[in-house]
Amino acid sequence: MTITLGTAAADPGEIDTGRLAVGETRDGSPARLPVAVINGADDGKRLYLQAVSDGNELNGLGVIREVVPQLDPAELAGEIMIVGIVNYHGFQVAEHRNPIDDRKLNRTFPGESEGTASERIADAVFEVAKTADLILDLHQGSTSRMINEVRVRCGRRHTMHSECLRLAKVFNCGYVLDQKGPEGQLARVAPDEGIPTVDPELGGSVGFDPESVQAGVDGVYNVLRHYEFLDGGPSMERQTRAKRFDQYGASVGGLVEYRADLGERVDAGDTLFAVTDAFGQVKTEATADNSGILWRSRRLPQVASGEYVCSVGTNVDSY
Repeated sequence: MTITLGTAAADPGEIDTGRLAVGETRDGSPARLPVAVINGADDGKRLYLQAVSDGNELNGLGVIREVVPQLDPAELAGEIMIVGIVNYHGFQVAEHRNPIDDRKLNRTFPGESEGTASERIADAVFEVAKTADLILDLHQGSTSRMINEVRVRCGRRHTMHSECLRLAKVFNCGYVLDQKGPEGQLARVAPDEGIPTVDPELGGSVGFDPESVQAGVDGVYNVLRHYEFLDGGPSMERQTRAKRFDQYGASVGGLVEYRADLGERVDAGDTLFAVTDAFGQVKTEATADNSGILWRSRRLPQVASGEYVCSVGTNVDSY
């Protein structure tokens, strides 16, 4: 059977790329998202894959541009539906939010066909996503420094929690954040439709980070093998899971000097960072409230009073 996504159409054993119309730009020209469909030669599940719902998060797009040319539909069982760039307007200007309506697009699902620019895009892509058996929504920690991890956002009491947790393990980044997400996230909304959905968060960088992109490529292939889109056994290890975040800001202005490395385990009372003046004099130090893992940290050293510095993943276990 032929499968379609926007202008892309593929018969069994074929791949095609095209565009999905989501409205018009300010000059009246069409706003169309780049899409791809991969229709396996054999029957199987359907995977929906998207990236760049935050306009400056490019590692997920890096994953897609590596994975798609490598896949041979003749060797695939099932279907893969891909939206390569979701936040069309934010991507054009390399901004996190959609500049047309100043919305964070991944807070607008399931969308609204007659809503704001972001809501219209969310509505169009969710119509595709909700036809899938599995969803991967590729992200990164914006331009901050962050470990490679996968987020389960449905909440631990959700009926799909175990399936989402399994999908996160299969992606095999090594770290999982198992914390209910904000309203409007795709990974929170899609499980309500009975679809296992996760947010792989592939590090944090300006532009592409090759190591994080490769982690995402490996994760996608692991999913394809585990769920029998492709032959071969997946590589799976125990995942370190955090169930909440402690966030830390600067109490004074100055320059941040970290005392713990990204991914390092810390104990309550350990020094996370110091803030110095321009001449290296320490003005203050910040210590961990709870034991955990240094999960994320700001990239630039300069901070003002009250500005975000880092996050520690807490309530840590493994599975």
